Amino acid sequence: MVILAIGDVVGVPGSEYLRCRLPTIKKQYGVDFCIANGENSAAGNGITPDSADYLFSCGVDLITTGNHVYRRREIYERLDSCHDIIRPANYYAGNPGKGVAVADMGSVKIGVINLAGNAFMDGDNPFTAVDGCLDEISDCRIKLVDFHAEATGEKRALGFYLDGRVSAVFGTHTHVQTADEQILPDGTGYITDLGMVGTVQSVLGVAPQNIITKLKTGMPTRFENNSGECMLCGCIFDIDKQSGKTVDIQRINIRG
Repeated sequence: MVILAIGDVVGVPGSEYLRCRLPTIKKQYGVDFCIANGENSAAGNGITPDSADYLFSCGVDLITTGNHVYRRREIYERLDSCHDIIRPANYYAGNPGKGVAVADMGSVKIGVINLAGNAFMDGDNPFTAVDGCLDEISDCRIKLVDFHAEATGEKRALGFYLDGRVSAVFGTHTHVQTADEQILPDGTGYITDLGMVGTVQSVLGVAPQNIITKLKTGMPTRFENNSGECMLCGCIFDIDKQSGKTVDIQRINIRG
């Protein structure tokens, strides 16, 4: 089973570039299931029903999110009604949405867990929360975790905590792809951060001057997504359907 996990899709430029590139990537690698983090897919930031539908129309099968999931109120109802958009499972229980999803592929079920890190973010402890999430998807042979977190050490630690218990752990949030893709000792595919889909000459997909102004003045600044050459970053996990273990892993970074 070939799984494609795509990093944070940033704004209109990222979404349009995803539409341009994803069909070819899926065909080239024989992708069976595609996940993308869409928490910044709306213009500016956040996720809206329209930006989510755009990602689905591009060929994404399931959308994960993170700390910006509640930035746009219009997505709240959709989070409660749609099983293909999930938010961090360790956010507070009364919040809109769910943190676990199951995709029935016929010959195998894929369980997906979305978690947020503790460093610089709110929510319950992801290490204790994930144990309960695994109980929810115990009948899924393939189990995937999007860990939306800031700290590299926290991501690495969760990877080893889940090694042999899930098929793959991939980090999101920093928008900078890491070069540490590997199969952990007990068969879990791992990468610290997938990267992003967005403008190359930017600060994490945002126009540089917006970020510079915010950092110089400390004042609220409207974020804009600048145009120009884009990149698409992600990782392909080849997972054995019987064992649920990753047998091959390949990082992708496409530009132009």
